[in-house]
Amino acid sequence: MLTLNNWLLPTWLLLALFCLHASPVLCQTKNSNYVLNIHRSSSAITIDGIMNEDGWQEAEKTGNFKRVLPMDTGFASVLTEVRMTYDNENLYLMATCYHGKTKYMVESMRRDFNFGKNDNFLLFMDPFNDMTNGFSFGSNAAGAQWDGTMYDGGKVDLSWDNKWVSVVKHYADKWIFEAAIPFKSIRYKKGIKNWGINFSRLDISVAEKSSWAPVPRQFPTASLAYTGILVWDEPPPDAGSNISIIPYVLGSISKDYQNNKAAGYKKDIGGDVKIAVTSSVNLDLTVNPDFSQVEVDKQVTNLDRFELFFPEKRQFFLENADLFANFGYSTIRPFFSRRIGLGVPIHFGARVSGRLNKDWRVGVMNMQTGKLKETGLPVQNFTAIAIQRRVFVRSNIGFIFVNKQSVNYTPGKDSTKPVYSLYNRNIGLEYNLASANNLFTGKAILLKAFTPAAGGNDWVHAANLQYTSRKWIVLWQHEYVGKKYTAETGYVPRNNYIRINPQINRLFFPKKGALVSHGPRISSSYYFSEALHQTDNESFLAYNFNFRDQRIANVWVAHDYVQLLKPFDPTNSGKDSLLLSTKHRWNAFGTDYFSRPQQLFTYSFSSRYGGYYANGKRLNLSGEIGYRFQPYVSINISAGYNLLNLPLPWGKTSFWLVGPRIDVTMTNKIFFTAFMQYNEQLKNINLNTRFQWRFRPASDLFLVYSDNYFPAPFSIRSRALVLKFNYWWNI
Repeated sequence: MLTLNNWLLPTWLLLALFCLHASPVLCQTKNSNYVLNIHRSSSAITIDGIMNEDGWQEAEKTGNFKRVLPMDTGFASVLTEVRMTYDNENLYLMATCYHGKTKYMVESMRRDFNFGKNDNFLLFMDPFNDMTNGFSFGSNAAGAQWDGTMYDGGKVDLSWDNKWVSVVKHYADKWIFEAAIPFKSIRYKKGIKNWGINFSRLDISVAEKSSWAPVPRQFPTASLAYTGILVWDEPPPDAGSNISIIPYVLGSISKDYQNNKAAGYKKDIGGDVKIAVTSSVNLDLTVNPDFSQVEVDKQVTNLDRFELFFPEKRQFFLENADLFANFGYSTIRPFFSRRIGLGVPIHFGARVSGRLNKDWRVGVMNMQTGKLKETGLPVQNFTAIAIQRRVFVRSNIGFIFVNKQSVNYTPGKDSTKPVYSLYNRNIGLEYNLASANNLFTGKAILLKAFTPAAGGNDWVHAANLQYTSRKWIVLWQHEYVGKKYTAETGYVPRNNYIRINPQINRLFFPKKGALVSHGPRISSSYYFSEALHQTDNESFLAYNFNFRDQRIANVWVAHDYVQLLKPFDPTNSGKDSLLLSTKHRWNAFGTDYFSRPQQLFTYSFSSRYGGYYANGKRLNLSGEIGYRFQPYVSINISAGYNLLNLPLPWGKTSFWLVGPRIDVTMTNKIFFTAFMQYNEQLKNINLNTRFQWRFRPASDLFLVYSDNYFPAPFSIRSRALVLKFNYWWNI
């Protein structure tokens, strides 16, 4: 019989290997010879895209960007020049982006654009010089802003939003991006004069990505392991008193036609308060928050046995979100903020998060939701505590505690209502590896759940190690999730399993021809019970083709084996269920293709054909087409079709999922989106339209209208209209 100790041993062996590869011998700053000196501006700076101030004329200029893609050899073919300066309030950035005959290619002026489909310039900033966390600011060539927090050494969360201003101005041979980033909008430690910094340029018309400090092609230009150094002539100014009050007022009307309910009217107020405890630690408070302006999730056809994941988009949960949300793995998350307040009112919340010094980060969050009389759901309180300690140069050790508590509640007191847990708690440790050159990354975690029921088999432990070079990606990962492990405030769609997942990729680089690289990818995922009885397996072989003009294609074959652990409807339509313990095997093959992003007309498609449950067959076809009238209008239509051919009682079952979307950006401050989703599986048509006017930085007026229809196109199920105004007020 497998025991916890049997599986902890390889986990700690991997930990020892992590520590070996993370030793200080390997932890040298890669691009320390790339230095940009920043000096206080001698004049006032006006954000207008014109370099006529003395402060800009005197600022140090850097350029000579290095090519990253298609190949990381030589200098970029398009010239980019960067200057930076500052005063007591703002950090200023000026990027001059020269171009050839094609001036620029963008989708629209919509904020936080798709990186690969827009000519753009981006700043990646590491104020603590820890090569792990930071901030990113930038713009596409039409002036659409990009801002986000950086985590895991090279990932950017674009859901983060803050106050800053920028302008893009066009000239015959170039476009200039000028920005002012308030010191109040970022977090940094007083007294640190060296910041990690890098600049990224993407010019899709010539299919070239480049950076100031060189980055190997296998890593994103956001990789903080490869930043240069921004050297201040004096310590950055103190941001001073930094308190922001962000109130909102809201009015809405909604009507449930399906249940013949009268129209409901709502008037509401609430808001957030941001208080800088120090220049690097923030206190966030929220009272009666509202998230009605958040974009709707993109729907998918669900043929999975387990719960699907949808990302968090609500602003309050996003600053320093990686401390909480990235603990664990994509399918083993002890904390998942979407468990809080979806369909339930949030009364109040508070969070303290940030960096105490170069080595320590901390986050403490508490939220309280209201009760629902209809279902008997009690008032619930959610607490999360996360602590992170840097070790070596880029690695860290993390701790997390999560508590979900029902307030003034006795389980089973009302026999007519569902029974809710009195409490659910999780405690965990993890080690995150990141070698100085980013070649080795990995993670090892240990989690334990606490519930009112008897303990035992309520542990999780997992580890992975990945090697990433120019030609090779080699990964090993294993997981153990106990039978009684639960994380009610987390995302753990499956328990009671052991998983082993090796993977290997190899790239070849032709010296000439249409292909810049190609190669195979092999992976296999095995699931076992605690008695080491195999219950699932997916083995996957793909061959990838990357073209010099940025087209991407791949073909793949796969073999699946499933022994059902509980009854399952293979159509997820309620017809019938396959029996517990039945065994199913099938083979399948498929293709994927993505067109050149620099075209006004873009398209992509995927296909899958092969076996399915109960010796059935499954055909899946999906695709997306887009056209842009740059920079004002972007039109996209996505569609997916699934045809299942199964024995009776299911027979032939088909599902369409169609989603046309139009984005209109009159300026980089006025946006309109219309998004319709027809989901045959859910028997629903959803229409969501959203108008946003950003009349001042981080201050908005929203008008959101939504409809739900079915079965006939004009048979209304529900309808809602929301008008919301929020204002960011700095004290």
